[in-house]
Amino acid sequence: MTQAKKILEVDGLRMRFGGLLAVDGVKFDLEPQEVFAIIGPNGAGKTTVFNCISGFYKPSEGNIRLDGESIQGLPSHMVARKGIVRTFQNVRLFKNLTVLENLMVAQHTRIYTGLLGGLLKLPKHRHSEEKALERAAHWLDYLDLREFANREAGNLAYGLQRRLEIARCMITDPRILLLDEPAAGLNPQEKRDLQVLINDLRSKYNVAVLLIEHDMSLVMGISDRVMVMEYGRPIASGLPTEVQSDPRVIKAYLGEE
Repeated sequence: MTQAKKILEVDGLRMRFGGLLAVDGVKFDLEPQEVFAIIGPNGAGKTTVFNCISGFYKPSEGNIRLDGESIQGLPSHMVARKGIVRTFQNVRLFKNLTVLENLMVAQHTRIYTGLLGGLLKLPKHRHSEEKALERAAHWLDYLDLREFANREAGNLAYGLQRRLEIARCMITDPRILLLDEPAAGLNPQEKRDLQVLINDLRSKYNVAVLLIEHDMSLVMGISDRVMVMEYGRPIASGLPTEVQSDPRVIKAYLGEE
């Protein structure tokens, strides 16, 4: 990556749960439109890092800055409003709502929801609702979900649920997209489609991506930089080729003969 302004900076991040130090001294930064992957064995602390960045956990120590502004300790809804959104290891959709309804709910902060305006269908309310429907239609088409718009999300095939989860994030116009094991449960073709999708999102929508993933072919094929964690600590960071050949990484995660 060429030297550019950092959109996200994480420095000295620590997270304690009682006597357990789950994350210790994590430091990295993220540039606009960059794909930065965090890899490591199960229990390495990867998702805990995501939870700290996205506001689900309040870090015990350290700094998290978005465009130089401190955001650590902010609740998750405030972090999302600032442009950092995420998916989860286990898909978290409103499974009893339709695909379209899931995309509309994701835009609740954009739709004018004054009680009087809603009851009387005032022009401001109607206009914001129409815009929300337009955005939903765009992402239904972009992610090939249009034919499923009126189907309950819980009845979709697993790969389509994953795509809907990404659509629900992107409809909020994020600046940083946190993807927690997005390839989990996908077949080989769906994984290839996911790689194309991530590249398209960053190039067409100027979004930076933080990625946790166990599929090494996806990680090495799409990431600009990779950080490897073990027991809550970073053990290597750099270009995919550098990390892949690092003896510590081979021993800790990629395996050795």
